[in-house]
Formats: sequence, C-alpha cells, structure tokens
Amino acid sequence: MYPDRRGLRFTFAASAELALKDFPKAIVPGLVTELSLQGCFVQTSAAFEAQRLVLVKIYDSRESFEAEAVVLYVRPTGLGLVFREFTPESAAILQKWMIKALDGQLAPL
Repeated sequence: MYPDRRGLRFTFAASAELALKDFPKAIVPGLVTELSLQGCFVQTSAAFEAQRLVLVKIYDSRESFEAEAVVLYVRPTGLGLVFREFTPESAAILQKWMIKALDGQLAPL
C-alpha cells in the first residue's frame, strides 16, 4: 500500500490493454502493477504522450474493468493513468478489487 495525496495505491498484478481513444483498434498489451480508485500504473513498451486520452481494459480473474483515462506521466517502464470515465459496472469491479487489496494488506502475517 502506498499512501499519497491522491489516495491509497496498492500493488496489483493484472493484464491490461491500452489504446489511444482516437485509434481504439490499435491495442497495446501491458501489465498493471499499481492500482487506486483514481488510476493505475501500467508497465508497457507503448510510447503514449502525457495528457493523451486512452482506453484501458484491466483483466483480473474472470472480470474486467474498462475506462477512459488520461496519461498523467510517462516513465521508461510504463505509464501512469488517471481514470476519467467508466460505467457503474466497472466502478463496482474496481471497488471490489480495492477492498480485496486492502484486506490483503491488513491480513495477519
């Protein structure tokens, strides 16, 4: 768990797909390594610019979360994304993943 001024971020491991909003069929694979209610970090070789609108789909188990997001920052290993819009169904999945991550952080060793 990583507390910061934008909220709690959790270590997370899930497959992801990214695409520029303008080109939704040009899908790039990635791996989500951190997750929060506001966004995520995706390890990818994609070279999207900061402030670009992207579509992100995150897969965990049998569920997927889909959102429109903005590239907040670019690192050599991937992209920091801020979620902008997603459906109520995706919101429920994200909340479930966050509760599961929080429960995992609080579990006794």
